Amino acid sequence: MDEFQLERILNYRRISEKIATAGQPSEGQLLAISESGFEIVINLGLENREYSLSDEKALVESLGLKYVHIPVEWEKPTPQDFQKFISIVKRNKDRNLFIHCAANKRVSVFVALYRIFEWGWPREAALLAVREIWEPNEIWKHFVLDILEHGASSG
Repeated sequence: MDEFQLERILNYRRISEKIATAGQPSEGQLLAISESGFEIVINLGLENREYSLSDEKALVESLGLKYVHIPVEWEKPTPQDFQKFISIVKRNKDRNLFIHCAANKRVSVFVALYRIFEWGWPREAALLAVREIWEPNEIWKHFVLDILEHGASSG
């Protein structure tokens, strides 16, 4: 596995043996992701010319990987988005997952909440990992508090 190539992706983080996260990879970086043994690419970003590849799904699938897109609105993340995320990650827990969005902001929050609910991490430790990447704005702070208070089924 060429970890050096992966570390060049914006805000790349190795979460576990099976999971890595980052911002939007380039076409060449998707090739490195494929060559590094990842099996599924999960994209939480929106299809947007400024922040995404023109046909990421086709490119990912041409590399022999499965592509899952959960478009999470930056201004309006929902418990349903998080529930879809949890479901996909749990269903594929034995596979190598590369999870990204535009800058690893959406993903860092979703992974922190996943760590709390599924891995039993203390809230402070999980949320500290988010702040290594960014300081959540009011929308995302509210989203985190809502999920922590009501779980992924709130709304």
